[in-house]
Amino acid sequence: MADIITAKNLSLGYERDKPVIKGASFMINTNDFIIITGESGSGKSTLLKSFYGGIDILGGELDVCFYDLNKIATRHLRALRQKLGIVFQDYRLINEWTIEKNVMLPLMIMGYDKNTCKKQSENLLKYVKLGHKIGKYPLELSGGEQQRVAVARAMSHNPQLLLCDEPTGNLDEISSDMVWDFLKAARDSWGACVIVVTHRAPSTLKFDFRHFEIKEGRVIERH
Repeated sequence: MADIITAKNLSLGYERDKPVIKGASFMINTNDFIIITGESGSGKSTLLKSFYGGIDILGGELDVCFYDLNKIATRHLRALRQKLGIVFQDYRLINEWTIEKNVMLPLMIMGYDKNTCKKQSENLLKYVKLGHKIGKYPLELSGGEQQRVAVARAMSHNPQLLLCDEPTGNLDEISSDMVWDFLKAARDSWGACVIVVTHRAPSTLKFDFRHFEIKEGRVIERH
């Protein structure tokens, strides 16, 4: 079982003398499902940002997909991000594009031909039970449907690592359950390591996961 993320004495923050994450050390494996919880402002999203190079490291070491985030070159950061899928709480879909084209976007950026992009998008939208709305635009969908499009988009290029920032924070219980099911499938069917930041792990989850809690800047694994 290989490590996809390794952190050693990692410190993160937006001001050098005020770290949000303090001296964190942990390892995440390629087939893990990780849930990160903590109070608002505890540093959950800060930690998630560090995994895709969205924040500078104040101290310690962080390796993601065998890239050293301490001294990563711009071209290598681009290569790393092609191995990642990211799902945000506010969906971040392009409202002027159909949902089919939104799901195609990562593949288009990576240079795949139009037919490959289209077929993958169609397959994923069917999988998230939106195949019948393929020509619709994001604002024609409910919040839960938009988030399912966002999950499909994040999975379109078969990422090694799927990062999710409060993916069910704005959704009702039924929509939330569907999103959790799709995230589980991302690990079980597509082989992605899944990391989800959320206020608390749902008590209804019927699969194994590792639970990290951020408390006073420390990253603690709960068993």
